[in-house]
Order: sequence, then C-alpha cells, then structure tokens
Amino acid sequence: MPDLDFPLPGDADASDLLAIPCTLMRGGTSRGPFFVADDLPGDIAARDRVLLAALGSPDRRQIDGLGGAHPLTSKAGIVSRSRVTGVDLDFLFAQLQPESDRVDTTPNCGNMLAAVLPFAIERGLIVAGPETTTARILTLNTGMQCDVTVQTPGGRLRYRGDTRIDGVPGSAAPVSINFLDTAGSVCPAMLPTGRVQDSVRYVTSSGEQRETAVTLIDNGMPMVLVRASDFGLTGDESVAVLNADAFLKERLDALRLACGPLMGLGEVSARNYPKMCLLSAPVAGGTISTRCFIPHVCHEAIGVLAAVTVATACVLEGSVAQGLALPGSGLQRTVSVEHPSGEFSVALELDPHDQQQIRRAALLRTARPILRGEVLIPAELLTDHS
Repeated sequence: MPDLDFPLPGDADASDLLAIPCTLMRGGTSRGPFFVADDLPGDIAARDRVLLAALGSPDRRQIDGLGGAHPLTSKAGIVSRSRVTGVDLDFLFAQLQPESDRVDTTPNCGNMLAAVLPFAIERGLIVAGPETTTARILTLNTGMQCDVTVQTPGGRLRYRGDTRIDGVPGSAAPVSINFLDTAGSVCPAMLPTGRVQDSVRYVTSSGEQRETAVTLIDNGMPMVLVRASDFGLTGDESVAVLNADAFLKERLDALRLACGPLMGLGEVSARNYPKMCLLSAPVAGGTISTRCFIPHVCHEAIGVLAAVTVATACVLEGSVAQGLALPGSGLQRTVSVEHPSGEFSVALELDPHDQQQIRRAALLRTARPILRGEVLIPAELLTDHS
C-alpha cells in the first residue's frame, strides 16, 4: 500500500476496506456522517471519493452507503479546531446527491450546523462547560460565523428536552444558533442586483418566453423568491403534488438558470443553489407560507438558512413577499415561516439606521448522534489514485 497523506484508521492490511471514524448525526431536519478533518485525506479529490463512498453515491437508493436516498439525508460534515483568532471550530459542509458523483462544498447548511458543537464535544475537540457550552463556529464554505450554544449540565451533553421543531418527531434539547454575518453568504451582497425586486425574463425548454417578478436575495442562502400565484398555484399544494408537476419544475429551473448570472453566481445548472421558493399568504397563523425546491425537489420543510433568507425578505419593503407576509413592526421581529410540515420561527433584529439591513438572526434547532463508529469504504478508492 503506498504512503498516503493522512493516517488510515484500523488495520488497513487486514481487509480491502478502509475504516474511517465517523458519527452519524441528525442536525435539525437533515442527517449525515460527521468526520474530524484529520481523519480524512487532505487532498480534495481523495476526500470527495471517501464522502461519495460513505454516502453511497451515485445511486438512487444509496444502497451501498449511509445516505437516505434524498438530498436532506445526503449530507456530510467535517469539523476541526480552528486556527482563526476568536473562533473555536471550523466546519466544512458537503452536499451530495443520491444520483450524482459531485460533492458541493460551496453552500451553507444551517441544519447540519446545529450538529457541529455536539459532535465536537463528543470527539473531544472542545471541552464542555458546567451548565451550557457556547462556541464560535466558522463555516468554511462561505466564511460565515455564528455562536452556537448547547446544554451541558455537569459538563455532559444533554440531548433530551422539550424543544420541538417541525419536521422532526418528538422533542429534544435546544441548540441555539446566533448568526453573525449571513448577508451575501455566496452572492456579492444580500441583494445582489441592488434591488429588492426584479422582473426576470426566461425561456422554457419548449421555447416559451416568460417574465416573472422575483426577489433575488442571499441572507445565508442564495434564493429566488417568487409568488406562487404567478405560477398558477395557491401555495398550499402538497409536496407530492408539486414534485409530480414536471411542467412547474421545468419552468422553475428555467427561471433559476436565468437568475444565476444576475445574482453573480454564473452558470448554475450543476449547482445546488440558488434555491427556488414559492411564497403565498400564511394559512396557519404564521407570517408567510413557503414551498421550497432544493433545487429540483420540493422540500418537506425548509432549510435553516433558507428560512432566515425568506424571513428577511418578509421585512424588506418592496419585496415579492409584500402583500402576502404579515411581518409586524419594530426593530426586533419574530417571523414565522410556514412550510409543508409546520413552521420555522426566525428572530430578526433590524438596523435602526437602515431597516433594509438585518443586524442579527437567531433561531433554535435540535441535534443528536444516531450512530458512533467507523464507515467502511473500498481501499482502492485511495490506493488506485495514489
């Protein structure tokens, strides 16, 4: 076996499989294996081969790996102690897809972010405090920082609790996330065109020319927000109905491809962003109702940073949410974002000098480990490429 640039856990000579330590974590409404960075190859191509094998991609069922045959369960987290002054942990999020061999480390994922601090404490990367533990985490994907707090009574992680989040059964201990700098996470600015609303022309695959009002926004997640009514929808359609509507998804993707360059993202056909989101008036006492696509499959709920971005649009004068959302007033607002499996509350603090700017976004998630151990991958994935 040739020399590699990272240590191989386990007895590599006893099998044609390599054993790599990992913890299968649920973070919010997402799930995936978490790794300590030093347990993975330093070479990016080799690392991606490991992640693809660990998840079982590309394969629709991901039958040969840990993936759950859905984008929300085809994710991975890589964590290390940070060398950045004032930052405790570095987090690299990896988005995989069941049927793709691409590993995308450009976007953020606020749900998987909720599992970073519990994983780091579990693996000894950070010491738990006597009652609660707070760590500043740098998301390497976009340079975003946040403060995350978990409960650690007696210096031990608490996973059970009374906090409920829609999209996850039961209840658990809260994970508090205070985002520090979400504006323009991937795009050049929170409003990449400099406008709260744009009218975008696009051409469908059938050659039909259309024009739709959009809000192009990135306050943690690049998103294209549109009114559901502009696509002949009420906005309360089920996930199954929307996923079965091939014509709708084709139009949404044509619009997404047209918006990518306008948002400073270039050609986005192979990217997982910008995410598309249909907006409509709330139906369950919330602020706004949503149906999000990630980017081609309708989300059963809504992503953390997608919720932050939608909530931001709700308080911006002139966005496509205006006339649909009920955002309240004042510098501090709680925006309840309705989604197919419930709601997601986001606490926003507006800048008193410019209420088109957001000073702070905070929310609660839950997380827990599901399995601790080693994931086994074919040894030739590394040896054949050495």
